[in-house]
Amino acid sequence: MSITPLMPVYPRCGVRPVRGEGCYLIGERGERYLDFAAGIAVNALGHGHPHLTKAIQEQAATLMHVSNLYGSPQGESLAQRIVDNCFADTVFFTNSGAEAIECAIKTARRYHYVNDNPHKTKLITFNNAFHGRTLGAISATNQPKMRDGFEPLLPGFAYAPFNDLEAALALVDENTAGFLVETVQGEGGMTAGTLEFIQGLRKACDEHGMLLILDEIQCGYGRTGKFFAYEHYGIVPDIMTVAKGIGGGFPLGACLATEEAAKGMVIGTHGSTYGGNPLAMAAGQAILDIMLEPGFFDHVAAMGERLRGAFEQLLPNHDDLFEEIRGKGLMLGIKMKEPAVSRDFVAHLRDNHGLLTVAAGENVFRVLPPLVIEESHIAECVEKLSAGAASYKAPTS
Repeated sequence: MSITPLMPVYPRCGVRPVRGEGCYLIGERGERYLDFAAGIAVNALGHGHPHLTKAIQEQAATLMHVSNLYGSPQGESLAQRIVDNCFADTVFFTNSGAEAIECAIKTARRYHYVNDNPHKTKLITFNNAFHGRTLGAISATNQPKMRDGFEPLLPGFAYAPFNDLEAALALVDENTAGFLVETVQGEGGMTAGTLEFIQGLRKACDEHGMLLILDEIQCGYGRTGKFFAYEHYGIVPDIMTVAKGIGGGFPLGACLATEEAAKGMVIGTHGSTYGGNPLAMAAGQAILDIMLEPGFFDHVAAMGERLRGAFEQLLPNHDDLFEEIRGKGLMLGIKMKEPAVSRDFVAHLRDNHGLLTVAAGENVFRVLPPLVIEESHIAECVEKLSAGAASYKAPTS
């Protein structure tokens, strides 16, 4: 058997999209799907949003790429706008979330290095974490499915149970640089950090001279009903990674930091050929044009409450299948009861009811619609989900 032209690392399903319209995807045969996966939380404004499309088209015809050897008025403008609307003082633009994680790890280690603490290299991370697929990112998780066959991994990580503050603090020693944690876990099962946990990590960092790195690649950029999820917790990080929604479908990520945390990131310490090129910056500006309009995040929060409320009404009708609802805003997950399997149920909804969702860990399926959904889309989602639950046959052991 010969290998396929596309390296076969994805178990691709039968849906083959060729067009998108708002909250819908259209396949090769003209079939329509209600897209409550949104490219795994990427298509924040849905498909074909006119403002985003126009910005990319105009910039592509003007200037796409020049490299970072030259001044970047486009990058400076977008970075300033992000800085003006969050905790950060400085931004490094990447092409992906995994690259933002790599930058965050380097920034944290370099901070302690220039503070004459070169031994402070260890980051405490958390079970079920997903930070990306690069060697640094898979070293930051203890999941064998991502690590097996790729050793030796990057040293300098320790792992604690998510939402277990006592266990995390017990790992702190003289070599600890800080914590790397998803404010809301996505791939791991759509579990939000508790107030006590996130605030406790911040307090420990303040007391021990460590850095708090938040991974908001999935939960940031409006997904939880606020610009960034940390705003729910009354704290600020030292370093934060973002991606997914930041470009609305254009490949873009960023590592954000305070001036203090980034003090070691000087000329020659990091770089990216494509990172922050004018085309990416135009996409990033267009996203912020829409997201920073008054009422945008209020709309996300309201739609999140409506969707959660609808799910709360639906779940008791199928209590043989569904266990609980997780997440915040329009980053929701439904945990299934065995023998039901979330991955099978996602396929069932997709193939038989035209509803796109995403599987996650802990037998959860994710509901990640575009942030611009209306009540009609929620009604359609619930109708399809209800029909799917009624027609689903759980596998028998």
